[in-house]
Amino acid sequence: MSKGKYLVTGGAGYVGSVVATHLLQAGHEVTVLDDLSTGFREGVPEGAAFVEGRVQDAARWLDGSYDAVLHFAASSQVGESVVKPEKYWENNVGGSMALLAAMRGAGVRTLVFSSTAATYGEPVSTPITESDPTAPTNPYGATKLAVDHMIASECAAHGLAAVSLRYFNVAGAYGTAGERHDPESHLVPLVLQVALGRRESISVYGDDYPTPDGTCVRDYIHVADLAEAHLAALEAATAGEHLICNLGNGNGFSVREVIDTVRKVTGHAVPEVTAGRRDGDPAVLVASARTARERLGWTPSRSDLAGIVEDAWNFARENA
Repeated sequence: MSKGKYLVTGGAGYVGSVVATHLLQAGHEVTVLDDLSTGFREGVPEGAAFVEGRVQDAARWLDGSYDAVLHFAASSQVGESVVKPEKYWENNVGGSMALLAAMRGAGVRTLVFSSTAATYGEPVSTPITESDPTAPTNPYGATKLAVDHMIASECAAHGLAAVSLRYFNVAGAYGTAGERHDPESHLVPLVLQVALGRRESISVYGDDYPTPDGTCVRDYIHVADLAEAHLAALEAATAGEHLICNLGNGNGFSVREVIDTVRKVTGHAVPEVTAGRRDGDPAVLVASARTARERLGWTPSRSDLAGIVEDAWNFARENA
């Protein structure tokens, strides 16, 4: 991969900062654009230029010297999106529309977009493929799907080369980057908070699903594997094509398996409380990553759940 210059929107956040780090380690020039509304200034990797600003104003900084944009800037809390949908349409859709206009104006013709498995909603089959129906069940997923449609139109009309990467459950840590959302909603860091004594117990929402132990099953992917897929996507992007790839391990772990793994890795008791099912929680969400394997040449290499949890645990202790 030849050396390039890249703009990383949302590069002070969890995934964006890890991708920016991987780009720098590969010898590329990186500028991070982030308004720090949910990201952290210390999350911007050393060696990256930093611009504090909104993606809606990207035209102020984007010029023809950039080879591509990697777009992570978005509001991403599912629960919040239900009660504040206007925030999600403005930030995720409005911000992405402004970014595409800025790219068009600057002549930057390659984009890698951070999409999500939430675009699929309730799955019709398992594992989920990119050709499965998209029917998001919350505004967060709906806004990400709207941006995917927007990108497809940009590719067809203006020759943009774009890859949308639909993440399943991202976890783990890399270097100084790990999960620290506020509020936290992801299972692995929530269970680790119990191990750290910051939370009394972990809630298990439903234990009567049609799964081996009755709890929901999800596909977990290490954030470093995710980052490597973004670099591969830059290479695979083709003018006029909008490529969509699911990113996952192709197998799943139940809520109870995650909790038990945290107990083993940390050596701490993790009390759990069984609660009722949450509306809209499918029993199983597992990705087919065949397209990513065939088109990106990407296969995750850190699929061991204990390894993912151990990396996240080390980060959680260091940043407690």
